[in-house]
Amino acid sequence: MNLLPQDVLITIKLAVSSPVGWTYNTIAYELGMSPSMVFNGVKRATKARLFDSNRNRPRRKALEEFLIHGVKYAFPPDIGTMTRGIPTGFASPAIRGHLSYNSEEIYVWPYPEGNDRGISFSPLYKSVPDIAMKDERLYQALALVDALRLGRARENQLAEKLLTDMLSYNA
Repeated sequence: MNLLPQDVLITIKLAVSSPVGWTYNTIAYELGMSPSMVFNGVKRATKARLFDSNRNRPRRKALEEFLIHGVKYAFPPDIGTMTRGIPTGFASPAIRGHLSYNSEEIYVWPYPEGNDRGISFSPLYKSVPDIAMKDERLYQALALVDALRLGRARENQLAEKLLTDMLSYNA
């Protein structure tokens, strides 16, 4: 039973959301998945020690370690051609104010209703662009994870700090 990209998405969603009162149905609805997909994702995340089934919450330190050091190897992005989409990585609102960047070298999740043009960058899961439009906090977390998936040293340091702060806030 290997960890899947949607399991990471589910675990991040639970880590940055309110720690009380979630159900498989609400998380499924918010992530554009079925409740059984969320249930199985939590089960796989528990087996990978990213989720504590006794506390019904992600294991923050383990998740943080995996996102910082492992996700880029487990789920490397597919980088494509110029397209319309939603900014991610260092071009996202989560990082944009902290670094200067070349506006011609931004990465986007392909999304026809997106307002930005950039280099296509595959999201962790297919529903991520839709989710990003509805959940600002999750969008920020996923964009920070993408900065880590991209693997540039300067952006990594900043993304690591911002993501750690974000995950600590809901601990």
